[in-house]
Amino acid sequence: MPGQNYSTMSEFILFGFSGFPQQLLPVLFLLYLLMFLFTLLGNLLIMATIWIEHRLHTPMYLFLCALSNSKILLTVAITPRMLADLLSTHRSITFVSCAGQMFFSFMFGFTHSFLLMAMGYDRYVAICHPLRYNVLMSPHDCAHLVAWTWAGGSVMGMMVTMIVFHLTFCGSNVIHHFACHVLSLLKLACGNKTSSVIMGVMLVCVTALKGCLFLIILSYVFIMAATLRIPSAEGRQKTFSTCVSHLTVVVVHYSFASLIYLKPKGLHSMYSDTLMATTYTVFTPFLSPIIFSLRNKKLKNAINKNFHRKFCLLSSCMPIWW
Repeated sequence: MPGQNYSTMSEFILFGFSGFPQQLLPVLFLLYLLMFLFTLLGNLLIMATIWIEHRLHTPMYLFLCALSNSKILLTVAITPRMLADLLSTHRSITFVSCAGQMFFSFMFGFTHSFLLMAMGYDRYVAICHPLRYNVLMSPHDCAHLVAWTWAGGSVMGMMVTMIVFHLTFCGSNVIHHFACHVLSLLKLACGNKTSSVIMGVMLVCVTALKGCLFLIILSYVFIMAATLRIPSAEGRQKTFSTCVSHLTVVVVHYSFASLIYLKPKGLHSMYSDTLMATTYTVFTPFLSPIIFSLRNKKLKNAINKNFHRKFCLLSSCMPIWW
């Protein structure tokens, strides 16, 4: 009913996968489940390797450990519910659960972006100011920087969630998404101030994300300038190789985010919109541990070393039956 207050709307319906053929849902469930498990195991492996290897206790790997943690939490905030809905016909979510999911997805998503920005700053200091690196990026300062990224993500998540869920929702309670996605939820809002609130939310989110991207690009402009001043080609390649994994993750993260939030308005089928949204929610976290474990030589060697050590230890402890 027009004018229905948000407090009287007790639940929403997540329509995301409702229009898909029933025979396709188990296939998608298996695919997303495998990617979800790989994301968890891959990021946990990175965190465990950094924790075990003392030579990786440096600012860059501290940020990487925090980044893997944010990826795990972001995935856990959205994917399990999505997997459950793939095999369920009852796809409702309570008002409070929807608000909680939005808060945690924004919190961990913005924390991830802030951490990418902090990692860009770390690479800038390491390459452009190597003599001052230990002073500017001391363990104490790095811990403070990581804490600020989490605090910033929490503030952004709380602010956006409170603004959105203080709107009035009237008419349909069907969210055309597989999660409590902010853009899909804002389409259900009504009232005199709705349009200004929507513009405010979009302005805050886009400004924060573009601000992070701008500072990352600025860091790499200075990094490129410093790298080009190195006389030998081998020196330039070795210097820039420390940035490749971070830069690749930044490109993947913002490319898929742009597909979701900056796609041109027009006729889009429900299938394409839903599948496109899963690329950012499921596929991007899935790629992150692969990129860091393959493109970061120190981390790759440390993972291989620990795996080989554990395998040899297990083999030596196995009883011989013949």
